[in-house]
Amino acid sequence: MKFKRRSGILLHITSLPGKYGIGSLGKDAFEFIDFLESSGQKTWQICPTGPTGYGDSPYQTFSAFAGNPLFIDLEKIVEDGFLLENDLETETLFPGDRVDFGKVIDLKNKIFRNAFKTFQKKIPLQFPLFCEKESDWLDDYALFISLKGHFNGKPWNEWENEIKLREPDAISKYEKLLNEEILYHKFLQYLFFKQWKELHEYARSKDIKIFGDIPIYIALDSSDAWANPEYFQFDEHKNPIQVSGCPPDDFCKLGQLWGNPLYDWQKHEQENFRWWIKRFRKTLEIVDIVRIDHFIGFVHYFAIPAENETAEIGEWLPGSGKKLFEAVQNKLGDLPIIAEDLGLVTEKVIELRVHFQFPGMRLLQFAFGGDESNPFFPKNYPENCVVYTGTHDNETTEGWYKNIPEFVKEHLHRFLDYDGKEKISWKLLEVAWKSKADLAIAPMQDFLGLDNSARFNSPGSVGGNNWKWRVKKEQLSKELARKIKKITVESRR
Repeated sequence: MKFKRRSGILLHITSLPGKYGIGSLGKDAFEFIDFLESSGQKTWQICPTGPTGYGDSPYQTFSAFAGNPLFIDLEKIVEDGFLLENDLETETLFPGDRVDFGKVIDLKNKIFRNAFKTFQKKIPLQFPLFCEKESDWLDDYALFISLKGHFNGKPWNEWENEIKLREPDAISKYEKLLNEEILYHKFLQYLFFKQWKELHEYARSKDIKIFGDIPIYIALDSSDAWANPEYFQFDEHKNPIQVSGCPPDDFCKLGQLWGNPLYDWQKHEQENFRWWIKRFRKTLEIVDIVRIDHFIGFVHYFAIPAENETAEIGEWLPGSGKKLFEAVQNKLGDLPIIAEDLGLVTEKVIELRVHFQFPGMRLLQFAFGGDESNPFFPKNYPENCVVYTGTHDNETTEGWYKNIPEFVKEHLHRFLDYDGKEKISWKLLEVAWKSKADLAIAPMQDFLGLDNSARFNSPGSVGGNNWKWRVKKEQLSKELARKIKKITVESRR
């Protein structure tokens, strides 16, 4: 897929400004699109948009298809007539630069429940049409999330056996018992997708593409795993046989135990990858470009026995390879896919990416301190790639620069002819924007020159400051927009 020298900003929805403790699909999202336009950017990259659970990670969601209710804008619910203006009055004080997920969840759930009461009295005509159109995932998700509430938040593999195994009588029983709660969660999804469509159409009107993300794996505690266990490596009791992760390396002596259920690729192939086609179709309804996280897993994946407590013991097994993408392309046409090809990149990984002409990724934080034949070194970029200063998982560029060894700094300084007068993040932004890469992206934190106190995520850790950083409204200034536009025009992007 060619991007014709585009550039853009990485900023997840949660990180937008706003007065209710978390970014939303309301006024501040529309104003960020205006900021992108005024700064000459044509791409807005976000993380996955699914409903999050423990740890608040957008890469571990309760559904690969549903939207995160926390993104629903409260003021738009007032416009829809389900709330009154004074329903939004709150004395809750939120920090301006961090998401306090606990407080946000409490506040929004309380307001959503009030809106639902009004909604039940005057259900709009569009709602049953939405439910019918989305029924192939919405029915399972709404029942799943209602059951989680009923069972006090327990993961589905700890529910009573009859409903864990989806026995028909149990499904029927709980659909009746939780009928109103199921309707409530469908209502939230209706609001999410209604608001998302309005935002997406506004972005398109400004010629700005929304760049989304598909994690290769789904969470074990998800409606996808509960409703479709046949697609995963489960035993007869619906418990995982093997789970995902990475083997030990110099950075992690015990390896990384991610714990996601692994796909039964043979089953997917027998059904001509029907579930994956559905997943891509839904994702590409809400975004224009999609990055596949852990692309190498389609070539080979590390399988760890589910009972293991570390990733020290496991085996590499073959993934779906070309068959999956051929099946999806046959149904959906050429795919606007970016391959996250970081990690153990073998010849087969490169071959798969090149076969479909998917752009790969280049990170400037990986470019310096070694041999200049390094594929991450700027002079080695092909046009068909995406260059980043860093991603949501990296240190900010200023934080990275502070922590790198002296020999890496010396190499960087020589390459940049650096005199120390300008922030290093802006010097590397210039390198990215002026490179041959068709698409250049940087996190908002790097445009602001922020240190690691603004880091978005530290892989391998849960809690702390992960996923919490937010940009303040005043930081999205006209002066910053002019500065970004200047480098973009000079770089002919």
